[in-house]
Amino acid sequence: MATSAQVTGAWILVILYMGIILFFVIRGALRIKNISDYAIGNIVFSPTTVALSLAASMTSAATFVINPGFIANYGISGIISYGIVLPLAAVISLAILTKSFRKYGQSVKALTLAQWIGERYKSRNYALFMGFLALLLITFIVLIAVAITQVLSKALNADPYIVLIATVVFIFGYMMFGGANSMVYTNTIQAIIMIIVAVILLTSGYEHFSEGIGQFMRKLAAIDPALTKATNPASLLFRDFYEIIFAQAIVGIAIVVQPHIITKSLLLKKESDVNKYLFVAIATELLFFSIVITGLYARITFPDLTAGGVTLKNDTIIPTYVMQIFSDGNLAVVIGLIVVLGLLSAGISTLEGLIQSVSTTITSDIIKPLTGNWLKTDKAIITLNRIVIILIGIVTIWLSWQQIAKPKLSVGIFAQNGVYAYFASAFVPVIFGIYYQKMKASVALAGSAIAFSVHFIVYYLMPYFVNSHNMTFGFFTRYLEGPVRNPAIACSTAVVISTIAVLIMILIDKSKTEKTAQS
Repeated sequence: MATSAQVTGAWILVILYMGIILFFVIRGALRIKNISDYAIGNIVFSPTTVALSLAASMTSAATFVINPGFIANYGISGIISYGIVLPLAAVISLAILTKSFRKYGQSVKALTLAQWIGERYKSRNYALFMGFLALLLITFIVLIAVAITQVLSKALNADPYIVLIATVVFIFGYMMFGGANSMVYTNTIQAIIMIIVAVILLTSGYEHFSEGIGQFMRKLAAIDPALTKATNPASLLFRDFYEIIFAQAIVGIAIVVQPHIITKSLLLKKESDVNKYLFVAIATELLFFSIVITGLYARITFPDLTAGGVTLKNDTIIPTYVMQIFSDGNLAVVIGLIVVLGLLSAGISTLEGLIQSVSTTITSDIIKPLTGNWLKTDKAIITLNRIVIILIGIVTIWLSWQQIAKPKLSVGIFAQNGVYAYFASAFVPVIFGIYYQKMKASVALAGSAIAFSVHFIVYYLMPYFVNSHNMTFGFFTRYLEGPVRNPAIACSTAVVISTIAVLIMILIDKSKTEKTAQS
């Protein structure tokens, strides 16, 4: 429960934050003339500004709020997975893919990832297919809405449902007008705040290290010995190294093909800016990903994961931790409010990027082609895009409240299942589209379809046979049992199988071509 000083300070902070955001939104909106301006902007930004914008939008409330909750529950095994393997795989993938994607993205002037795929493979149907798959990203929007709601409701001692509605109305409302021009500015401010908060959170548990790392580990072991182990067989996400390392590495590599991440480099106007952009983005990202360590501090603070006699849900652990440790004294309250601002920034920055990319995809890649391109004017398209944002907002409120009221472990599981299915399906067309110029649309589309199918077969169908019909799938069976499953298992399996299938199809096609040439 926040103190009266914390509540008053939080209200002042929220009002000031809203004012600053609206200033940049209005400034950016005045320069939007068409959907291209909304999607990728028409202002020349510095590489540092774009890099910070990427870091802010790539690192979401999942990193600052949700994932540390998993670490509080399961310990060091989660640090290895979410704090080391996933970040390293993601930034290496980002560095490798950015330059190639940027070159092709500029040449075809793609506004969305679906358009990029459609232009690369000269297939409107493929673009439409990927446009529909982008609807899965709404699950990630829900995650962020839930995280922001949990943080604000704790800071303001307010009803989560009221906070949820107010949050969605405000953020979705200004994103109807701002687009990329305002988003880069707001993301940059948010990234700077997040850097400050990352340092505060990482040092918030410094007293636990007063007698060295060994003493810190002994404190965790006293609560639960499993918290100090590299694997946690009793957990739902970090049972062995296949789950912790292999699955997360595949997810980290594939995560970069999300539209609000890989298309960010298109904001750069000069090729010479790319290296600086990548350096700043990667350095900032690695700092942000290290935030998950805070989950260990929270577990020491709440050994039995209760506060005031109330059991803490996974998604409320970090907001409660912040309110608890930054409540004693005026300076602590001020620092705590800065942390709250950082947690909000982590969520809002990614939410802005998702609203922009998903709404643009629905407008440009689904509605426009399905209606025979009857929307002829830029004004009509922008108006439609705003209507789409309103509809996404309504769906977000509905789904978010369900996740707040009755989550299955965490909203993170719900979001990962949707988002991972999307970028598993996008992995093949992006990777092969960049590096294999002879890639056929039919083969790429088959790869996407296989990835999509495999993901949901592994997540839903196989567990049904395991739990209802006592079937076994070898060592894989352990990942299919229980009411909550790890989406990283389904995603990594989908990526691997679809990639192998595509390679086989390419070899078969080459063999047929060679035989035809010989005859």
